Amino acid sequence: MVEETPWQQALRYANRANPYPFYDELRKTPVARQPDGTYVVSTYREVVALLHDPRVSSDPRKCPVPGATRTEGPAEPTAEPIREALTEPNIIICDPPEHDRDRGMMMPHFVGPPPSPHRITDLEPEIRRIVGGLLDDMKGKSRIDAVDDFAYPLPVTVICKVLGVPLEDEPRFHHWIETALDALDFGPEAASEEIRSRQAGGRQAVQEFGRFAAELLDRYAREPGPGMLSEMVNEDGPEGRMSKGVLASNTLLLIFAGHETTVNLIAHSVLTLLRHPDALDRLRRRPELIVPGVEELLRFESSVQFWHTRSAVEDIDIAGTTIPKGAPIFLAYGSANRDPQRFTDPDELDLERRDNQHLGFSQGIHFCFGAPLARLEVQVAVSEFVRRVQNPRLVEDPPPYRHNQIFRGPRHVLVDIDGIRD
Repeated sequence: MVEETPWQQALRYANRANPYPFYDELRKTPVARQPDGTYVVSTYREVVALLHDPRVSSDPRKCPVPGATRTEGPAEPTAEPIREALTEPNIIICDPPEHDRDRGMMMPHFVGPPPSPHRITDLEPEIRRIVGGLLDDMKGKSRIDAVDDFAYPLPVTVICKVLGVPLEDEPRFHHWIETALDALDFGPEAASEEIRSRQAGGRQAVQEFGRFAAELLDRYAREPGPGMLSEMVNEDGPEGRMSKGVLASNTLLLIFAGHETTVNLIAHSVLTLLRHPDALDRLRRRPELIVPGVEELLRFESSVQFWHTRSAVEDIDIAGTTIPKGAPIFLAYGSANRDPQRFTDPDELDLERRDNQHLGFSQGIHFCFGAPLARLEVQVAVSEFVRRVQNPRLVEDPPPYRHNQIFRGPRHVLVDIDGIRD
């Protein structure tokens, strides 16, 4: 039996709750070639260097599916039904100048036009209202699920408002997103019959999600309405309008990324603070620590553990290794954010950590489009949870985790409570 690499071990579902010991091993070889020909980059300095390197492409049309360069052992099935099902690129899977043009066309509709770029900050009263309502709904309960009752409803409600997606459609796209994410697998279990079956369902889910997005855009083209999507369909900027297919692909990205990572971040924030009662008490006594505290929680439990669509368009010499032209590159943010060469005592939670330039939102041209909104949502949600929930205690630790490896997060976080303060 071939011994698994630290990366393969980190990707196993049995290790989803705690991949960090395997990341420690992985960082001993900062750029590690895997049996399928993928190069995993796990140290902070090298990840940052490649995030800013023009020799690294994000375009799947230039990036072979992991396994295509395999030279050892039998071929693996593709792990990427989502990418296969997309017919047009979106801003996270394209390069300049296409990326810069499309992102530049989208950004003013998200943050607000240049004369008044306050769309995100203006959402704070609404976010506080939603958070307050969710906590009020917990009154009278002795046990809550910090995912289903709190972490999920907030960001999905907010992103629907920002984009102009009818909230009543949430059950439909929630099912498609969950099905697609459960189909992604980059680890040793990808060859199992269960995962193969999930991959077929994932492709179908993305296709149905794409049809939903196209129909929504068509509706707004006929009859404009509120939100970012209607604006993008109906307004011409200096670069004109996106094609229908590219706009539909970016709509999927915005709906998905606009809440999925924030759900995991809120859930992990609650989980981490309950595991560190001293930090929870400090935040309750010093609520001004919420801003640096959220940055530390982003570093400590990265919502995006790695990214997988990069490839080398030229040979790249880095950390004593040559990544050959055409090779897939995985950038391991979760490992880089625990790199002791960059962060002092990286496995310790420090709400007042200085110089915390984490990679929780990536860096470079693909820095997270929705970072300002995510930060605001998490700051409000976590600060109000800490302030209002009385004596929260974890019921199960570790809690059950979702299958997906990239967007790692708990499926449920059950918490016993004594009540909800006004």
